Amino acid sequence: MESSGAFFIAQITNRKMYNITPFSKAIKDEKGEFIMIFRKWLGEIELTKDLSLLLYIGGIYSLSVALSNTFVNIYLWKQSGEFIDLAIYNLSVVVFQPLTFILAGRWAKKVDRVIVLRIGVIFLALFYLSVLFFGSHASHYLVVLGGLLGIGYGFYWLAFNVLTFEITEPETRDFFNGFLGSLTSCGGMIGPILAGFIISRFSSNIGYTIVFGFSLTLFALAVVLSFFIKRRPAHGRYLLTRILGERKNNRNWRLITNAHFFQGLRDGIFAFIISVFVFVSTGSEFALGTFGLINSGISFLGYSLVTRLIKRKYRKRAILLGGFLLYAGIFIIVFDFSYARLLIYAAVIAIAYPIILVPYISMTYDVIGRGWQAAEARIEYIVVRELFLNTGRIVSILAFIGAITFFNDKQSIPYLLMILGAGYICVSFLLKRVST
Repeated sequence: MESSGAFFIAQITNRKMYNITPFSKAIKDEKGEFIMIFRKWLGEIELTKDLSLLLYIGGIYSLSVALSNTFVNIYLWKQSGEFIDLAIYNLSVVVFQPLTFILAGRWAKKVDRVIVLRIGVIFLALFYLSVLFFGSHASHYLVVLGGLLGIGYGFYWLAFNVLTFEITEPETRDFFNGFLGSLTSCGGMIGPILAGFIISRFSSNIGYTIVFGFSLTLFALAVVLSFFIKRRPAHGRYLLTRILGERKNNRNWRLITNAHFFQGLRDGIFAFIISVFVFVSTGSEFALGTFGLINSGISFLGYSLVTRLIKRKYRKRAILLGGFLLYAGIFIIVFDFSYARLLIYAAVIAIAYPIILVPYISMTYDVIGRGWQAAEARIEYIVVRELFLNTGRIVSILAFIGAITFFNDKQSIPYLLMILGAGYICVSFLLKRVST
């Protein structure tokens, strides 16, 4: 989110003992002391092969996105210098993403979910290949690039979320979400600063070419890893309209989907506008990389602490606290986005997001797990959730386009940020009413 490397498991798990897989036991013969420490760190949750592979793929995805996604917006900004172009590109992403979710959900009911995941990663690779191909003319193909990225996101996240639902259990979801959040933060620490350094070291667009090429390679690796996940075929009817209608029957489901709309309302423009502020205030890709390093470094520690400290009974309070903290951070930068203020903002949201997202995601999966025909219709639940999330993003970006079209952007953007930035406060009040 404004976002989400190596495994720093010691930071994020309970202090209980783990059941180590046969692979880990084989390593113990050579590195017994290391594995004993590893076991102490992990706890009681069984680290299965599929769970490990899903975390590997999630980590690779996070690193690739951290390397390039922020800099794609800057790459386009440097070519046109227009907010409207960034808005059209990002609007294309969030329009194609939910449409793809609907199609991917249907496919996931007919074919293997792992194949759907693989298709998503392939489209993400095609996106970076297209950016490399279009080069200095990329700003002329905003809808094409946004469409490719949105399609890739749709297939990837549908499959990843469904596999997460199937591979994890209620007892392991906080661990998985916290662990994945830490991996995302690790990627966020390594990716932006490395990309910023590479881009700043080369003239013209050579640095961008190197960075985008590296992301392409990482996605190719993720495709290879996907072949080792156990196949998970699905059968049955596609109950999308029935699960949409379930909002009338299931109060918790209605609250969760409404919460995702407000989440999207907040994240829609914040996903790209902050990086532009950083670049405009400094004119340096390396400064943007430093912003990402600070944000992700603190976020990593945040996920570590949240996974340890926030227990199930404190989830709602944590989401409320994080929502207010996230909103308060906006006022640090809203009328003065100097680099120093932006770095403080990076630190604040890095603390707030883990406090919100770990319990929020876990609550969402728990509500789905208790829903009507959850086992049969888990894919449809994921699709409906994403439809509400992306509808919020679409409304957010359309509001942004309206603001910069009819009003002066320097005057309208701060007020728009203050209005849409309250999204997670709305999320917290909705989730407070969820029965647990």
